[in-house]
Amino acid sequence: MAWKSERVDQNIYSQGEVDRWVYSTCNICSVGCGCQIAVKDEKIVGIKGNKDHPINRGRLGPKGENQWYANNAPDRLLTPLIRDANGTLQPASWDEAMNLIVSKAKQSLREKGHNSICIYSTGQGFLEDYYTIAKIGRAGLQTHLLDANTRLCTATTEYCLLQSFGADGAPASFDDVDETETLILFGHNVAETGTVLFERIMERKKRTGKPYIIVVDPRKTLTAKEADLHLQLYPASNVPLLNGIIRELIYNGTIDQPFIEAHTIGFEKMKESVEEWTLEKTAKTTGIPLETLAMAINQIAKTPSLVTTTLQGVYQSAEATTACVSVNNLHLVRGMIGRPGCGPLHMAGQPSSSANRTAGGVGTYPAHRNPTNEAHIREMAELWNVEMNCLPAGPEKGIEDIISMVEREEVGFFWNIGTNPMVSLPNRRRARQALEKTFVVVQDPFLTESSSVADVILPVALWGEKEGTMENGDRTINLLRKAVEPPAGVKSDFEVLLDFARRMELTDKDGNPLIGYQTPEECFEEFKRVSKGRPCDMTGITYDRLEQLNGMRWPVLDDKSTGTPRLYSDFRFHTKFDDAQSFTKDQLTGRALSKKEFEEMGADGRAIFHPTVYLRPYEEPDHRYPMWLTTGRLVWHWHTRTKTARSPMLHMAAQHAYVEINTEDAQQLGIVEGEVVRITSPRGEIEVPARIGDMVQKGLIFVPFHFGSWSNKEAANELTNDFVDPLSKQPTFKQSVCKIEKMRDSYAIGQNESLECIAEQYGLSVQDLLAANRKTGPHELQSGETIEIPLSIINVPLQPYMPYRK
Repeated sequence: MAWKSERVDQNIYSQGEVDRWVYSTCNICSVGCGCQIAVKDEKIVGIKGNKDHPINRGRLGPKGENQWYANNAPDRLLTPLIRDANGTLQPASWDEAMNLIVSKAKQSLREKGHNSICIYSTGQGFLEDYYTIAKIGRAGLQTHLLDANTRLCTATTEYCLLQSFGADGAPASFDDVDETETLILFGHNVAETGTVLFERIMERKKRTGKPYIIVVDPRKTLTAKEADLHLQLYPASNVPLLNGIIRELIYNGTIDQPFIEAHTIGFEKMKESVEEWTLEKTAKTTGIPLETLAMAINQIAKTPSLVTTTLQGVYQSAEATTACVSVNNLHLVRGMIGRPGCGPLHMAGQPSSSANRTAGGVGTYPAHRNPTNEAHIREMAELWNVEMNCLPAGPEKGIEDIISMVEREEVGFFWNIGTNPMVSLPNRRRARQALEKTFVVVQDPFLTESSSVADVILPVALWGEKEGTMENGDRTINLLRKAVEPPAGVKSDFEVLLDFARRMELTDKDGNPLIGYQTPEECFEEFKRVSKGRPCDMTGITYDRLEQLNGMRWPVLDDKSTGTPRLYSDFRFHTKFDDAQSFTKDQLTGRALSKKEFEEMGADGRAIFHPTVYLRPYEEPDHRYPMWLTTGRLVWHWHTRTKTARSPMLHMAAQHAYVEINTEDAQQLGIVEGEVVRITSPRGEIEVPARIGDMVQKGLIFVPFHFGSWSNKEAANELTNDFVDPLSKQPTFKQSVCKIEKMRDSYAIGQNESLECIAEQYGLSVQDLLAANRKTGPHELQSGETIEIPLSIINVPLQPYMPYRK
């Protein structure tokens, strides 16, 4: 354990002592910090860290400390809403809302067939919700259209693990981060997206000097500023960088040949795919200086242990799965997996997106079963007591595939649970136009931007108002106890799903209710039976044990086990035919391989090297759109701000969207600090103030994606393209092309008219006017001369944040 001491962070607003503290887990990022919820007069009034939880030892990040404000927000939805004939959302009873939903679901099944119903869920729900979605969706509605916003966040995690190791599940854990000699943070701005984990890393670093930290990121993030080595690469060059590193390791002889021969297949084809990536070519393609590349390769070659984390900087980039497979290849060539301090740690972004994958609420079947393996489908039919031919099989459909189906009017019912796609989806206006064509249910505690396409809105409970489990980023299953009842008129997602199944009269083949459990704990006990014998076996987990042990990492095979800190310590991988979660895909095209093709590979329990061929990105800057656009998150907000914007502290810390632009680009374009500029892509435009500096490299701009109001032109996803990775179907948010234009009036200086008067007239300062016209002093401007007036200058202060505290 890295922490040498506890530090209990807390944020409480209460008159007098709280009545009780309730065991829970933070519901923001995927780190999974243990916490306790403060309750006073049956209301949530605060939070404090759990000093005994090994993940955080009492520490909380700024978003975690402030998440409870959303529970008490005055704009909570307290009744269902139905859109009337005039297009207005009107209050309705639960019976009215659910009856309408059921009638529309039945109509869609009758008129368009089983694959006309989509359930699109969240990465912030509970495992019990996801398992129930899987059972209702596949065995009840018989639809294959189950997906979640995890597709936008960390779908690539799953698919790179399937490709290399045969099953989902991060091989390394946070324990390995504590032990490793070298840590590569690849496209992972952990200081802002997982603040407590970064504190954990830096606490050890400051105490021992270890680990050696390599950060791979085109931006100079808070994380990069703490690195021993920052590889500031060009956008869309992750694969060239990794190919170049692996080639040098092979040709320098710094690989683990005995491990490769005993425990892997496919090495020679992988070696051929990296052959062209000399150091010189790698440096030219990535923009990383030769000497910096050499330092990184030397460190990776000599280190006795290595952990590599990845996040959206890889997952949302061009060739996402290929890049993550390259990370796996890197660990396999060095034999650095399954040992303490070693392994790829492909992170999750959201608190429970891993649980959605594990429980089957998205592409695969529950407990890492293969939707293209007949034996796995038969096993699920037996477990659920349904006819095998009722269960849809085949490759998954991602949300962008589903949007295309909606456009073609093949989807008659779209159920949106706990996510805000009208802000988070790429090319969001296209998505809005599509969803306006079908019946949409939005299930959310608040009115969001996605309410604009909703036909029915269901108000649901928040964190602290329901019970269940989450799977965090390193396979840890954590428990969240119910602290208070939700507001009157509000139900939990779990209760809504059970009510829907009952009203739809979904049954098994014996005529019994398909959903036989009534509580989340009963649901978890059923899922345990479904998980038995699978990679994520949770047989030995109970709610009480989770609370006693402060979380457990699967697999947990029996009640003697306390969990598994890392996978593949026996070097046996889930690539046997009857075990594999996937028959894998063609690494270049994304075509799903057949049963026969997978068998012919002959992996048989060994890890798989895949060739990692570099392809240029779908679109690149040109004379019309000369800049790269990338998007991402801020330390102060979470996703579309549905919860964090309702915390006064978090809202005040970062109130506005903005664009980061390099100083040289700003000078060349004549843009001044705070000036509102227009950013245009082939898909749309936004108008946001500029923040100028060296955070981004020349030719690249950054816009945070949290802001998405329909009334303000500030949504980054007005601009982003909706191209997807061919394997994971994850959109390429990180690379879109754009151009930047100034928004200015022209003004002729009158006789004896002072700059002070002109500036005051437009609400600007004299210095703003001088800078906008590239002048150093008033004496350079004369009467009659025409000057440019910025239409608006907005100060965009971002409260500074120290990513670790004493």
